[in-house]
Amino acid sequence: MSAQICTKTYKLNNGKTIPAVALGTWLAKGKECVESVSFALRNGYRHIDTAAHYGCEKEVGQGIRESGIPREEIFLTTKVWNFDHKKVRQAFDESMDRLGLDYVDMYLLHWPKSLDPATETPYEDWDFVDTYKEIQKLLDTGRVKSIGISNFTVTKAKKLLADPGVTVKPVVNQIEGHPLLPQPELTKWFQDNDIVIECYCPLGSSETTLVVNDTIVGIAKKNNVDVGQVLVSWGVQRDTVVLPKSTKKDRILSNLKTFKLSDEDMHTLDTLTDKYGVQREVQDDVFDDPL
Repeated sequence: MSAQICTKTYKLNNGKTIPAVALGTWLAKGKECVESVSFALRNGYRHIDTAAHYGCEKEVGQGIRESGIPREEIFLTTKVWNFDHKKVRQAFDESMDRLGLDYVDMYLLHWPKSLDPATETPYEDWDFVDTYKEIQKLLDTGRVKSIGISNFTVTKAKKLLADPGVTVKPVVNQIEGHPLLPQPELTKWFQDNDIVIECYCPLGSSETTLVVNDTIVGIAKKNNVDVGQVLVSWGVQRDTVVLPKSTKKDRILSNLKTFKLSDEDMHTLDTLTDKYGVQREVQDDVFDDPL
């Protein structure tokens, strides 16, 4: 079985479409970031994910321009950081200046925590619902096509959606997702509510065991693919957007190629935590909610 370049897309709840696999840019820096973005786009990627907090928006924008791929063929996401919740418009304008582009396809509320930058503690008079309402206003600028959320539990999403001032449903919720953190109940709730799940850390990180996990390695060998392709394919087969990140050309190429996992292999991956336990890469108290 050979893996093929993934061209799958999903329809968002506002009618727009989003590619199922994106190049993540967290930790990508300088010239390496520019070249990675440009290379990815020239080799089939049509979705780039970045954020103000990543510190590489300028390089991402440059990479997009240097790729030669028409801007309208690219889906680009950036995000507002925790310290900027009371100045969303200013933060957005600064992101756009760094990107050097006319618009972004999606703007996300990076975390449901509104922090005073002076003290790095939560505001008493402002929370993520207020921030989201400010993000809604950006749609009127014509420079944002879709808006969404990230790192939201079901509890926090219900609070957001229940507010009468929230008139635009988020199109996605970007969360950590991989076979050691599948979050099936959370994923199902958002999908049932017509909100696409995006998964960061789909391959784990350099500190984790995902890519050397015996079960995953066995599935890769059986299907004659690499471990990254197993993990990306698993995410895509669950109808989630997958955000693998790499600055290595061979990994960038292979991470875009997916294949169909058998029902048996999907079940094995879906239940991997029964054997190895849950493993979360990104720790934060916002996840203390039941879901």
